[in-house]
Amino acid sequence: MINRVKEYRNILNLTQKQLAEAVYVSQRTIISLEKGQYKPSIMLAYRMSCFFDTSVEDLFCLKQNKELEDVEYENL
Repeated sequence: MINRVKEYRNILNLTQKQLAEAVYVSQRTIISLEKGQYKPSIMLAYRMSCFFDTSVEDLFCLKQNKELEDVEYENL
């Protein structure tokens, strides 16, 4: 899943550990999110968007991810 977590984290000059602690997850979760290997729960996505003062749509590039997923489904 494409997202802007690392971009937002870097703007605030936070470590992955600091962000993890702020949103109540493990550092491993943040690492996986930033690599695009993890789809967050709705609550985590909301918690992170509140923390960064942005929308869930912006932080997790929902339009772009939907378009990619639509292409995958069309190719089944």
